[in-house]
Amino acid sequence: MSHKGDNEGKKSSHHTELYASCIPGTCLPIVYHPDYNITFMGLEKLHPFDAGKWGKVIHFLKEEQFITDGNIVEACEATEEDLLVVHSKRYLNRLKWSLVVATITEIPPLMFLPNFLVQRKVLRPLRTQTGGTIMAGKLAVDRGWAINVGGGFHHCSSDRGGGFCAYADITLAIKFLFERVEGISRATIIDLDAHQGNGHERDFLDDKRVFIMDMYNRYIYPGDGYAKRAIKRKVELDWGTEDSEYLQKVELHSEGALNEVRPDIIVYNAGTDILDGDPLGGLSISPQGIVKRDEIVFRAARRRGIPILMVTSGGYQKKTARIIADSILNLHQQGLIGAEVLEGEGSSSLVTNMMCSSGSVGSKFTAV
Repeated sequence: MSHKGDNEGKKSSHHTELYASCIPGTCLPIVYHPDYNITFMGLEKLHPFDAGKWGKVIHFLKEEQFITDGNIVEACEATEEDLLVVHSKRYLNRLKWSLVVATITEIPPLMFLPNFLVQRKVLRPLRTQTGGTIMAGKLAVDRGWAINVGGGFHHCSSDRGGGFCAYADITLAIKFLFERVEGISRATIIDLDAHQGNGHERDFLDDKRVFIMDMYNRYIYPGDGYAKRAIKRKVELDWGTEDSEYLQKVELHSEGALNEVRPDIIVYNAGTDILDGDPLGGLSISPQGIVKRDEIVFRAARRRGIPILMVTSGGYQKKTARIIADSILNLHQQGLIGAEVLEGEGSSSLVTNMMCSSGSVGSKFTAV
């Protein structure tokens, strides 16, 4: 990636709706849109990924009366101009071929469908989640924390997709912040999905502004040795790693990473494919272990006053949506997220005076 100075490129940045939306302080920095969910003639069931899990997370959070349609942020779809901040035109053009999308998403029948249907039913949801991650990055800086209920497409780089990841939302969120937000010049990625995050690693391979901690099952996809060179704190796990060892390593290495370099923003890739029984992750972490993991990472960020953006990434069992919702509720119960946290830390006055953009929010396989 090109090395721009802290302020270089800010003046020439294209206009984007992703940073233009007006969001009031009454909205929690939780980003979602019903379009996140992929439903298309049952074809989405051909991949083990639960392509409707994002809506289920929102449903559970509403049931617990933590959120309503009116107090969360509605995501906007990333436009081609937005995507070109990271992606090459050549790569985006390749997505106009259904065969390419079928390969990236690992849903072979997509190759036989007209691309306009593939764009509408598969890629638009992924572009909307990508827009959500970019929006959540700005929200995290303004509010101290943000959660995109989707996103975390960590296998996609600027010129290559794979593992159900068609757009490099993590790279995009960081690049947008570097180019558009004053004072954001260093980022740390804490990637705790069960799989190596080779997409953002390839993108930031030679960028000293980005510190990457990646903790993953060493024996599974993608095994990208070239991308591993970008990892500053690499933690490779064995098959069947359980809670005690896992949580010890999460705490040791997340604290160590943040002590080594103090970033201006943390991007936390909180995949739930570490769950015991996941068909692709190969680890043995309990639901309670996942909830505790997220608490450890948020506590490390909040204690240092570093803004944190969380994305949900992989997770291939029906029960993962409930676990994600339980984790978000626990973060609130622990005082690590919520309106009262924002007030206590002096959230941006710019945000509190804005109006909502929308009041309604209406193994052959590899991985996310």
